[in-house]
Amino acid sequence: MSDAAFSVNAVPSENGVGTLELATRAARDGAADASVAAARFWANSSLMVSRLLYNTAYTLSYGVVFPVAYVARAIPNDNAAVQGVVEGAEAAARKVDDLLNRP
Repeated sequence: MSDAAFSVNAVPSENGVGTLELATRAARDGAADASVAAARFWANSSLMVSRLLYNTAYTLSYGVVFPVAYVARAIPNDNAAVQGVVEGAEAAARKVDDLLNRP
């Protein structure tokens, strides 16, 4: 807040001009302070959203993907279900290549 907002006329004015000037200056300084506070708020909220997204992605990767990958590695490869999944993935990849006209 600026120091000008705290200055008060030493001699009171009879017609109230000093009071109106003081109120106008206070409103102008208040608007400037509000603008600075709003800019600071947006910067802080942007940081908060960034941290929220980072923590969510981190939790998802280690809380979901890691255990699923661990369990998938524990399944033997010579299983009929695993062979079906592998062949299905290869067929899907070939179909995508055909749709995109890749050699």
